[in-house]
Amino acid sequence: MPLDQKPAPAQPSAASGPDSGPEAAEGATVPGRSDDGADSGARGGADGGTGGAATEAWSIRQPGPWRHRDLAANGARFHITELGSGPLVLLVHGWPEYWWAWRHQLTALASAGYRAVALDLRGIGGSDRTPRGYDPGNLALDITGVIRSLGEQRAHLVGHASGGTLAWVAAVMRPSVIQSLTAVSAAHPRDLRRALLTDRKQIAAFDHVLGFQRPWIPERRLVADDAALVGRYLDEWTGPTKLDEAAVHAYRQAIQIPSTAHCSIEPYRWLLRSMARPDGIQFARRMKKPITAPTLHVQGAADPVLLSHTALGGGEYVAAPYRWRLLPGVGHFPHEEAPEEFTAELLDWVGRHKE
Repeated sequence: MPLDQKPAPAQPSAASGPDSGPEAAEGATVPGRSDDGADSGARGGADGGTGGAATEAWSIRQPGPWRHRDLAANGARFHITELGSGPLVLLVHGWPEYWWAWRHQLTALASAGYRAVALDLRGIGGSDRTPRGYDPGNLALDITGVIRSLGEQRAHLVGHASGGTLAWVAAVMRPSVIQSLTAVSAAHPRDLRRALLTDRKQIAAFDHVLGFQRPWIPERRLVADDAALVGRYLDEWTGPTKLDEAAVHAYRQAIQIPSTAHCSIEPYRWLLRSMARPDGIQFARRMKKPITAPTLHVQGAADPVLLSHTALGGGEYVAAPYRWRLLPGVGHFPHEEAPEEFTAELLDWVGRHKE
């Protein structure tokens, strides 16, 4: 069975739809294959309320100038999309996206002389859905393992939202592997932990994460009505420049791949449930270690999910060059809402820190 699986059928309501719970996640690991980028994956034909986009063939492995392939790392199989040659820039998506979030940056980086690789995180897109392994330490080792599996010793690491959190963690856990770090819409883990314990505004902004803590119900709600809730989140979390209809359709299709809804929110469950547990406390202490990679920190001023004052201050943990960039009028997805401005910042940063 190929990794580009078919989305689950649209569900009529949150109460009646099938869930994507732990039993679904177990046994969801599927064998991978190499692919030359042809649109040979599963087709999604349900109308997601996105007009003409729904009539076109849909696949996790969207065709383009890039190449799709699978590789093994840290005990799982991961789908990547790559383009270009040169120093490696690894792009890690946030929730509820997958590798497609970086389509603008893939082409721009390749044109600038970089090997651009967009990764599907564990449990999402074309990567394995394992029954466990969604704590930040293991997910960060997935990222650094992928870098090594690509045959590289170091990489410029770029992460958005939950992927940005993992980028911070990877830079602490495997500093020798990270040549530069770019965190997008992602507070340092210690700043986020502090805000979720003390800041009422940030807690309210994370109301969806609080809702994820319930068993079974969140998975059902996410896939109900052709993933209408995901579409609503994407609309509410952007600034004045909304995501294009094709992108929204793609993300709604991707969350409906069996087990994805469950696996993709497991890291958020760990985030809150571990706060008072020994493993969570130990993780927070470990994150005190200074980051030695040059760090670009990009934040949308209009982000309603991660508030800018929560993200501000990440430089406290960086013992290297650090740049804070606040983008006016941009919401939670700078790389998609303002791709030209964001990409210019990224290219300038990685260009300054080539070896």
